[in-house]
Order: sequence, then C-alpha cells, then structure tokens
Amino acid sequence: MYKVILIDDEPLARQLIKTLLKPYTQIEVVAECGDGFEGFKAIQEHNPDLVFLDIQMPRVNGFELLELLDNPPAVIFTTAFDEYALKAFEAHAIDYLLKPIVKDRFEKAIQKWLLQAGNKEITQVSPLLENNIYEGYQHRIVVKDNGLIRIIPAQEIYYIEASDDYIKIVTKDGTYLKKSTLSHIEQTLDPQQFVRVHRSFLVPVTQLMRIEPYEKESHIALLHSGAKVMVSKSGMAKLKTLLGW
Repeated sequence: MYKVILIDDEPLARQLIKTLLKPYTQIEVVAECGDGFEGFKAIQEHNPDLVFLDIQMPRVNGFELLELLDNPPAVIFTTAFDEYALKAFEAHAIDYLLKPIVKDRFEKAIQKWLLQAGNKEITQVSPLLENNIYEGYQHRIVVKDNGLIRIIPAQEIYYIEASDDYIKIVTKDGTYLKKSTLSHIEQTLDPQQFVRVHRSFLVPVTQLMRIEPYEKESHIALLHSGAKVMVSKSGMAKLKTLLGW
C-alpha cells in the first residue's frame, strides 16, 4: 500500500484529488493538510511515498516546505499558476498539474509515478532546490528550529555566513542553521538589499556602518549589530557599484 499526503489550502482541490484517487486501491491518503506547517508535520509523521503539493499557500509555500525536509518524498505539484512549471521540474518533481485538474491529465501523472515507484526509482525532490528561483525576490527565509518552523523576515537579518553544507543566518534573536548554499540564498534575496561582500558572507546594505582597510586589497565591514565581516576585492567592487561610491 502506498501512502499519500495532500497539501493544499483549498478543500475542494483536496476533495477532487481524493475522488480521482479512488480507483487506485493500492494508494491510501493518510493525511490532508491545509498549509505548509501542517504538511511538514504530516510528512515527518507518516513518511509518505507521494505528496500532492500546492505551491502558493499562506504561511509556508510549497517550495519552502520542501526546503525544510532532509529527505523529501516524491512530489506532484498542483497549482493554478503555470509560471512555476520549470522550477518544479528543475526540482525533480514527478509531475506538475494545473488547476482545474482534469481526469486524463491526473491519470497520466499517477501512472508515471506508479511506474517509477514499481521500479523503485522514485524521483525525489532535491533537498536544496538549487534551481528554485521564485517570481520576484523573497522577503523572508524559512528554517527549522528545534523541530519547529521559524520564518525570519529579511529586515531582521544581520548577515548570512556560509558554513560547510549549511548557511548561518545571524539575526537579532539568534543564529539559525539552514541546509542550503550562500549562492542559492543570494539568488532569492533582493540584490539591491543584500550584497555578497565575500565568498562566505552575504550582508544587508542597511546593516553597513563603515568599511575599514584590512590586508592587501581586502577590507572589513563593521555592521550596526556590532559584528565584523570580511570584504573581498570583488565584494568591495560590488559595494561601490551598488552604493555609488
């Protein structure tokens, strides 16, 4: 028996998927969730074989939910917006269903997944979602904090530092780890507000207090938070361009 979870903030959309799944007796819907918070808990609890996942949801969207999972299950995205299709497939989704979902298209997606599941070659979503660039820039970062989900507004970030396979997000409330890369986070945040001053540091422009010379062609940036971060030669060039120095 395959375990499936439905995550969508529209009850009618979830009901339609349940109806379309009825002929598939080998599939059991083990949970229905109305937002990403509930979805995260349900995935942790049930360890499903497949998730039907909406993208635009309140609080935590579909892509943000997947970023929180260490080992995401197979995913079929369901959404009313076709502009996310490329991002979904770059994240190795099984399929991408546009709402309103039609029976023939739904069955093709299920058969595609069942074929892969039967061959034990289920395509899983990449945990880092490196190619996931949203429409527009993000104004927050979602992280796991002791099993809970925390949403960090961009304006509360002091700086972001690369740390092996993780990034450290330093804020007024503390430091949080997220499994991602600095390059990925840099692409999701507004380049007019955040600047990569060093290969290891991404800094909000509003945090910059002053910049002092260091060794050779490098500098140190003093932040309003009291922190100090390295500024490389290329980082200094970016700052001069952005700030018009």
